[in-house]
Amino acid sequence: MSDASDDTEIDDDSYLEDFLNTTVDTHKKEKACVHPMDVQMAVFHCSDSFLKQMMITKLSQCQYALPLLVPDPVTKEIQFPLWTFREITKTWKVKQCDSDIVTMKSVPVYKAETPLVSFFRLGSLSVSKSQLMNTLNNRHDTFFHRNCPGSTKSRYLMDGVAEIAWYCPAGKPSDAFNDCIAFCNLHGDALLNKKQRDILIEKSSVSVFLVASLQRNIEIRSLISSHLKAEKPLICLIVDDSCDAVKTKKGKYIMGLKDRNHSDVSEQLKMIIREVLFSLDGPSLKPSFQLETMAELSEIRVDETDPACQRGKSAAIKINNLLKKDNMDVSKIKDDFLPCQGQLWHQWSKIHRELFHLRGEIEMEKSKRDKELMGIREKQCAASCSELMQLFIGSLSSLPPTDRAHFLKWTQIFIDALSTDDLSSILQSYDEKWSEVLVLTNKQDKSDLLLKTQTELEDISKKLQSVTFGLEHIFREMGQIYEAHKTTQRENKHSDWSKYPELAAQLMISGHPMELIDGDAGHVPLTWISSLLDEVIKKLGDQRVFVLSVLGLQSSGKSTMLNTMFGLQFAVSAGRCTKGAFMQLLKVSEEMKKDLKFDYVVVVDTEGLRALELEGNNTLHHDNELATLVVGLGNLTLINIFGENPSEMQDILQIVVQAFMRMKEVKLSPSCVFVHQNVTDVAAAEKNMDGKRRLQEKLDHMAKLAAKEEVCNAECFSDVIEFDVQTDVKYCAQLWEGSPPMAPPNPGYSESIQEVKNTILSKASKSAGITLSQFKGNIEDLWTALLNESFVFSFKNTLEIAVYRKLEVQYGSWIWTLRGNMLTIENQLHNRIENGKLDEVEQSYLFKETNKTYEEVRKEMTKYFEDDKEKEILAQWRGRFEIKMKEFRDEHANRVKIKLDGIIQQKKGRKMMDDKKSEFENKLLQKSKELAQKLKDKAKDEKELERQFSSVWSSWVTELTADTKPVENINLEKDQLTILQELGFEPALVDKCKTSGKYKKISDVGDYSVYMMTSSNQLIGFVKKFISSGFSHEEQQQIGSFIDKAEKDSLDAIRSKPEEIEKGFTSITEQMSSLSLYKLKESRQKPEEILIDQLCNCCW
Repeated sequence: MSDASDDTEIDDDSYLEDFLNTTVDTHKKEKACVHPMDVQMAVFHCSDSFLKQMMITKLSQCQYALPLLVPDPVTKEIQFPLWTFREITKTWKVKQCDSDIVTMKSVPVYKAETPLVSFFRLGSLSVSKSQLMNTLNNRHDTFFHRNCPGSTKSRYLMDGVAEIAWYCPAGKPSDAFNDCIAFCNLHGDALLNKKQRDILIEKSSVSVFLVASLQRNIEIRSLISSHLKAEKPLICLIVDDSCDAVKTKKGKYIMGLKDRNHSDVSEQLKMIIREVLFSLDGPSLKPSFQLETMAELSEIRVDETDPACQRGKSAAIKINNLLKKDNMDVSKIKDDFLPCQGQLWHQWSKIHRELFHLRGEIEMEKSKRDKELMGIREKQCAASCSELMQLFIGSLSSLPPTDRAHFLKWTQIFIDALSTDDLSSILQSYDEKWSEVLVLTNKQDKSDLLLKTQTELEDISKKLQSVTFGLEHIFREMGQIYEAHKTTQRENKHSDWSKYPELAAQLMISGHPMELIDGDAGHVPLTWISSLLDEVIKKLGDQRVFVLSVLGLQSSGKSTMLNTMFGLQFAVSAGRCTKGAFMQLLKVSEEMKKDLKFDYVVVVDTEGLRALELEGNNTLHHDNELATLVVGLGNLTLINIFGENPSEMQDILQIVVQAFMRMKEVKLSPSCVFVHQNVTDVAAAEKNMDGKRRLQEKLDHMAKLAAKEEVCNAECFSDVIEFDVQTDVKYCAQLWEGSPPMAPPNPGYSESIQEVKNTILSKASKSAGITLSQFKGNIEDLWTALLNESFVFSFKNTLEIAVYRKLEVQYGSWIWTLRGNMLTIENQLHNRIENGKLDEVEQSYLFKETNKTYEEVRKEMTKYFEDDKEKEILAQWRGRFEIKMKEFRDEHANRVKIKLDGIIQQKKGRKMMDDKKSEFENKLLQKSKELAQKLKDKAKDEKELERQFSSVWSSWVTELTADTKPVENINLEKDQLTILQELGFEPALVDKCKTSGKYKKISDVGDYSVYMMTSSNQLIGFVKKFISSGFSHEEQQQIGSFIDKAEKDSLDAIRSKPEEIEKGFTSITEQMSSLSLYKLKESRQKPEEILIDQLCNCCW
């Protein structure tokens, strides 16, 4: 038994020994691990200046600490990467202690003046300094510490690195500090990193030393002793001591950490820092730290001393000095230095749009508009090439690629700094003025002061919009200078304008975004874009591209999504930070080309729809036009939605679909993916199955309604825009974890965006894309089609269009009633005038005679607006149509009076001519005798006599009839267009019928069922249902004979009495309307095309 027991004890000891020896394997495993911060610093050291800058900017957005002092791994020289901080802006709110006033501050971080609190570790410690610093924020691990996942004991590149982070308050009571504070963390033992330690202590407002004990190390005691004698505040945290926080003397504190939880230590530490920094003991305790001042230190090397960076900066400084000269207001910089893109370009865009919707005498109007456009271009040529543009183009042309990249970045940095300074003051002025308006609004006595203050507020608002200034405005000016010179082809001392597209193409190929749609003018500079893409094609070849566009409401996270997805740098902020649309070229890597059939991706970023800066119908037209262009250009469009409700985007997509149906000449094959952002429920996809079904049903229903309106054969939404509700709806987590400005991004957001990206790549792998020349052609075709289209863009959705068209038809019938009544009265009065019973027409009489009919029509209109099933939609147009009706009645009565007055005058003229007939005959006889006497010597030459007689005859007639009013020329085309418009016909349809010339052959058509066909000459679905009961032979003959008779009657009426031409024209319209074409009307076909063609045939 004892042997067995001994064996058991031996086995137990052996097992214990084996168990303890397993730690050897753990150590071996640990040695194979790499510290995460070593990886970060290795990438940092291996990167060029631009990648470093992007890395640090992204780290800042993620609320991580940033490298401030970095020892070179080889030379051990201390580097200060100031360049990497240049694109970071910090925003915070400061609440005044003695009031509730909260002030917003937004400053480039390199210019921010803040207190600096630096933390140092003296010797080895059992606690983590970085972890303690993180507790000051409470929300996020800003500094990487030993207890973070992946951390290892050994690290090689982090010792001696000083990291910096800023605490930005939100202006709330829960803020740890009332103002922005910079916190610096020196990694490693401060005793061994003397140079970094001395630099930071010199720059710090407060120094925090963490030590194990004050008793053990003479060097530590000596260091602390020297700082106790200095004026700057010092906080000593003793790891092995448990004493409470003690203030030994002014600005000197000591506190033990032993046996205390982190929360208590953190709260006491925050209280001490607040007491030191925000006390009222005088300015000596509040020195400010600014990043830029670090560059003045001689013992460190600044990355901006790189020669390429310096050359780029020198060129940018010239531009900055020019802009800052005379302390010019930023809102005026664009007017003074970029004149071609302001009022002149906006005016050109407006007139150019009008060219596509001319009325009246089209050729004359077109010639007039063309002259105006050319005049504006000449003014642009005269104003172009300001000193700013000469400096910019000179640097862009002469600098090598690396220097040029630094030049552009520096120029943007300087411009942003100018705008930021002005923006802060304007926002403050706006806030103060708005407060005044609110106070005055609440007062009972609303005097002129309120109106004056509101006007001042509106002026500040306009100034706020104009203060935005960036590189995109300089590139826009380049485009306008190029377009102006190319259009006018004028000789100019600045002949380098022809090189502008090449310069821009170089930038686009290198990844710089280029403006596709001018967000201020709402116009595509087509000449500039075409030339730019031509140059890109010259340099790259006609490469295949996949066009990815994004569409969404304002502030829904479109640019952020693209930046996250592809590592881009589109502008992001609250509000309307992107204006118009920008395109950026992304090269497909060789590895990815194995799965993709194209060489580049063109990413199109757009401004947010439904922007508050735009108002009323301008918003609808602008948004619908933008959406149609963006969806039409994209091989795939991301429909970005903030939240789970897609109602606004549904409305916009309906308009896009209907616009595509009307643009039959543009061949498009768009597709879309819905991306719902800020969705917090992980089961959102499963829970929204019913919502997705309803989305599909609504889109399909509206597509059918649009197809019915536009005579198209689409049966569902996906017939126009490729979309699968099962696979093409994605849900993304919220971007931030908590509330800004200190909230870090949510890792789940990046994971969601990666899933969306995978979906895009999967769809892209099935597409061959398009060539760059096809992309250019699509822009040209689509933009031209958009300019030709205007009707649908003014509506919210397809249902609104259908309701409005129905209202227009109804309005046409009401107008017809009024016109018919007025025509009857006009005929009666005309007959009385002809019979000599009336020699004056009073307008009041016309109003009195038409009043009964007018009131009946008004009652009918009121009933229609109140009882129709779509009365909620109709309500928005009620006031306009009531005014329109009254204006028609007044205008038509006035027109009839003028016409009858003219007839009276002509009658009087004829009577006067009759009365003077014998007198005129005698005078003409006498003049003839005198002429005969004068020419008696030439009596044998009959041709000479005839020539002489003809030459004086017209002068005699003019002399004798000088007092007689001539018959006025009648503008038949203008009258015809007016009546068609009053009857509710779309001007675009009239233009289309007129331009096609189809009306000239209407008498020879034979088969009038062609008016029931689509442009592709295929009968649509619902016509097929009653095709067997279409136009019979008798109906075809009836239409043909009617057209012949209407043409003959109208021409006879016009020839017999030119002054009654409108009556003849109106009569044609009336007869055509009464024709039995009920089948067309019931099937929502286009009887108006037959009507318009017939009217054109009769009158043009």
